[in-house]
Amino acid sequence: MATQSPTHRLIPVVASQASLRLLTDAALLLRLTEILRDSRRVEADLVAHIAEVDERRLYQREASSSMFNYCVERLHLSEPETALRIVVARALRRHPARLEFLRDGRLHLSGIALLAPRLDERNCQAVLAPASHLSKRQVEELVAELAPRPDVQTLARKLLVRARPAEAGPPAEAAAPAEAAAAAERAEELERASQHRPDDVAGGGEGAAKCRAQAPVSLLRRRSDAVEPLSPTRYKVQFTAGVSLKEKLEHLQALMSAAVPDGDLATLIEDAVTDKIARLEAQRLGASRTPRRTVGESDTAAVKRAVRERDGDRCAYVDEYGRRCTERNHLQFQHRVPHGFGGDRSVPNIARP
Repeated sequence: MATQSPTHRLIPVVASQASLRLLTDAALLLRLTEILRDSRRVEADLVAHIAEVDERRLYQREASSSMFNYCVERLHLSEPETALRIVVARALRRHPARLEFLRDGRLHLSGIALLAPRLDERNCQAVLAPASHLSKRQVEELVAELAPRPDVQTLARKLLVRARPAEAGPPAEAAAPAEAAAAAERAEELERASQHRPDDVAGGGEGAAKCRAQAPVSLLRRRSDAVEPLSPTRYKVQFTAGVSLKEKLEHLQALMSAAVPDGDLATLIEDAVTDKIARLEAQRLGASRTPRRTVGESDTAAVKRAVRERDGDRCAYVDEYGRRCTERNHLQFQHRVPHGFGGDRSVPNIARP
């Protein structure tokens, strides 16, 4: 009698985009939630398998020199997703409890990778619980709180622009991720070799286990976002400026030399941005440092000020579950009841969707 193969729960697949259009709104949202829940389980299993293959060094049997190369060359994952999953996989070997955080969606891959260097047996649960359901940006701020870094040096320097060769081939930006990821992997291997004897790494003893269990944080390239938290109250802000902006900053330094003698760029930019915000709020939102009228006089600017204070400069829409929209951009003032149906200019009749 033939044995039956083990069954696996499959993610329901909709045949075509046309079939999706036949679903009701509620059914579509429910289907999306179910698929996301299943994908998180599959992701956790994928990371667990990567960890075990890495622990056994099975990539060598597949003619790959490292786990990174195996994932890219044999599993055909991209360099960034490979680096992220390897970091998480090696971190999970040290703290298996984090796998459940990934499986049920309390933590995402990026969050685990960011927290990995800051976790140990003593603070693991204490750190993971507050990080649940946070965005990557929020996890970065949590990491900055756990391990504050000093302020960065204020500087302005000219960037070198390298001429591209005329020959055909991929642009430098396209090749950069692959080269950077490969370089990070090579650096990690060199770091391993410098910290452990070759015979310990090649063998199956305690030295090899310790070597392979290290979380290769160097595999993760730092993203090039403009804002990066350094501590709970300090941020690193970085951007590339043109000649015009550079000259304007220098001119602003000269004009404000009495108020800001050291010419600190952060102070100058904050003052300039504060002034610009005040002007725009006065122009578009009716904000004023010295308002002339009150809401009772039906002044449009006064009504706008009251609505902004009431809503906290945030969209006022609340769904059926009591969850409020988090959008703060592109807000408009709209009448709940239009003028044609008897609506007035009072604050209760104004919304900001």
